[in-house]
Amino acid sequence: MGTEHYIAELLYRYNCVMVPEFGAFLTQLKSAVINDASNSFYPPSKVISFNEQLTSNDGLLVSYMADAEKMSYEDMQKQIAAVSLKWKKLLKEGNRLNLPNIGELWLNKEGKTQFQPSYQVNYLTSSFGLSTFVSTPISREVLKEEVVELEEKIPFMITPEARKESTLRPYLKYAAVILLAIATGFTGYRLYNEKVYDQELVRQEANQQVSKNIQEATFFNTAPLELPAVSLNVITNKKSGGVHQVIAGAFRIQENAEKKVLQLKEKGYDASYIGVNQYGLHMVAYGSFDDAKEALNYLRKIKQSESPEAWLRSVK
Repeated sequence: MGTEHYIAELLYRYNCVMVPEFGAFLTQLKSAVINDASNSFYPPSKVISFNEQLTSNDGLLVSYMADAEKMSYEDMQKQIAAVSLKWKKLLKEGNRLNLPNIGELWLNKEGKTQFQPSYQVNYLTSSFGLSTFVSTPISREVLKEEVVELEEKIPFMITPEARKESTLRPYLKYAAVILLAIATGFTGYRLYNEKVYDQELVRQEANQQVSKNIQEATFFNTAPLELPAVSLNVITNKKSGGVHQVIAGAFRIQENAEKKVLQLKEKGYDASYIGVNQYGLHMVAYGSFDDAKEALNYLRKIKQSESPEAWLRSVK
C-alpha cells in the first residue's frame, strides 16, 4: 500500500502525522454545521490542514508502516524519505499531488505549498455513522392557497333550492348569536355567584382566625384571676375617656376583667373597664386618649415597662 494510505489510517487516531522531510498533516475538531441556504446538515468532523515547516521525524509514521509492512525501522525510514523526495519533485515541476481521502497539494506562484483538504472522509471516530444530509424545507399554507385560488377561478351555480337555503342562513346566524349570548350570560351569572360565595367563605374564615388570635394573645382564664401585687414605677395618664384606648387584656369572665382594673389602679394606672367587644370578651384599658399621637406614645411606654402584649384600639 502507498504511504498516503497509512497516513489516512493514522489520522483517525492522531491529530498530527509527520512525513519526514516533507511536512505534517494536522487535524482540528470542527463542530456540526447547518447551512440555512441549502438546508444541509454537516456532522462534527476533523478538518485536515498541512504544514510544510514540520519536516522532522517523530517516528510515528515510520514505526507504523514498518510494523504493517514487516520491515525494519531503518529500511522503512529510507523508503519514506524516497517518497518525500518524489513528492517534492512532482510539486516543483508544477504538478498537483493528489492524496486520496486526504487532499490535494500544489505550489503557488511564490513557491508556497497550498493544500485543499478532502471532505469525502470524516476522521472523527465519534461521528461514525453520521453523514451529511439535506432536509426538505417544510411548505405551509400551500393547500389553503390552492383552495382559495380555485374558488376564485370556478363560478358556483346557485339552484332555486340552494337560493332558498341561502335566504335562511342570515336568520340562522342571528339565532346562533342570540343563543351564544344567552349561554354566556348564564355562565357569567354562575361564575359571579361562585365568586361571591367564595368571598363570603374567605371573610368567615378570616373572622374565625382573628378571634382565635385574640383569644391566644389575651387572658382567657375561666377561673377567678388572682393577680399578685407588684411594685412598679407609676406611669400616669394625663387624659381619660377617649376614642384611642391602650388595651391591657380581654377576659371571658367579667369578674376577671374587674379584678384586672383594680390591680392596674393599684399600680397607678388610670385603668377602666370599657365593655364587651364583638367576640364577647370583656375589655380592660390602661387608659384612653382623644389624641392618637399621645395614645401611641403611651402605648410604647406600656410595652417597654408593663406588657409587650398591649395594643391600641380606636373607636369611632
